[in-house]
Amino acid sequence: MTVPFIDLKRFEDGFLEDWEEKVSKISKAASFIGGQEVELLENRLASVTESKFAVTCANGTDAIQLALRALDIGPSDIVLVPNMTFWATFEAVVNVGATPVTVDSETKDGGVDINAFFEAVEKFHPKAAVIAHLYGWGTGNLEKIRDYCSSENVFLIEDGAQCFGTKYQGDPIYKNALISTTSFYPAKVLGAAGDGGAVFTSDELLAKKVRQLANHGRTSHYGYGLVGWNSRLDSLQAAYLNLALEFLPQRITSRIEAIRFYKSHLSDIGIHHMSAPKPYHENGYCHVGLIADLSLKKKLETSLREQNIGFGNIYPGPMSEQECSPRYMKSHVGGNMARQICDTVINLPVFPYISEQELREVVETVKTVCEGT
Repeated sequence: MTVPFIDLKRFEDGFLEDWEEKVSKISKAASFIGGQEVELLENRLASVTESKFAVTCANGTDAIQLALRALDIGPSDIVLVPNMTFWATFEAVVNVGATPVTVDSETKDGGVDINAFFEAVEKFHPKAAVIAHLYGWGTGNLEKIRDYCSSENVFLIEDGAQCFGTKYQGDPIYKNALISTTSFYPAKVLGAAGDGGAVFTSDELLAKKVRQLANHGRTSHYGYGLVGWNSRLDSLQAAYLNLALEFLPQRITSRIEAIRFYKSHLSDIGIHHMSAPKPYHENGYCHVGLIADLSLKKKLETSLREQNIGFGNIYPGPMSEQECSPRYMKSHVGGNMARQICDTVINLPVFPYISEQELREVVETVKTVCEGT
């Protein structure tokens, strides 16, 4: 049977009908920019993340750029970025005119190598650092990194595009961040019907500046205190996200159950699972990663393709090795563990309401390959 890597069409009963009703209502009122849906969403996001302020924007990449700009990061500034993340983390730094320094990864959880991070701060004295919370969890060293950045006067931006709903030490992961971001790209844990993003902070001045930058730097309709750009979330996306928030607990539970299934059925075949560090408990629900040597990984990919089973490689290459990276980055700090993760991790299908039959099909295919080697 065909098993997709992700399926965005598994809606809850009544979801599409409620969505169509909202679209009709918004369209009849021609309330497309701002309005009640956006205000409601921002209030709900602030509540869910336990941040004092949530500012929505056009996409997750803009969210990072808004956070950087709100902290006055720009030309001549050095910013640390993880060597394993999505390209948006790296390009956001470049797009504000700053210079990236990549920091190697920790193989246990995919976060930054804390020793390399400390070394990079001591060597390059960055104005800011961006870390990425991958796979539905974050680095096990999050508290240490936050405290260290605070003591060294390094602004820490947390890219949380893959961890909406994650708990860290019992609290939402965004709660104690200086400033953090998320993406509402449709495939995310909390996905919209198109692009969208948000910035979270408990600093009122930062929130005000982010909101201003996202709306052309306006002080009034035709008054401008900053040079910003147009990064407003539209009302239709906000309406969709308001509906999706209602079902977020069920969707996360479904993902966690899928990962439990994989772990219980693939625990004795000679390959390892990437797992959430202890502060996150079972909050690793965005992706399930199997760690295999390069030869076995290629065999798995071939067999999964033959069985029409989707899989991913998140991510296939480090930031420092991208074709254009040398033109923009100053240096890389640490070893080559990001490359090792890219070469050895294969991601299996995990999405809300994946069926047990689909999970069994994936498991049997993986077992056949691993037990035959």
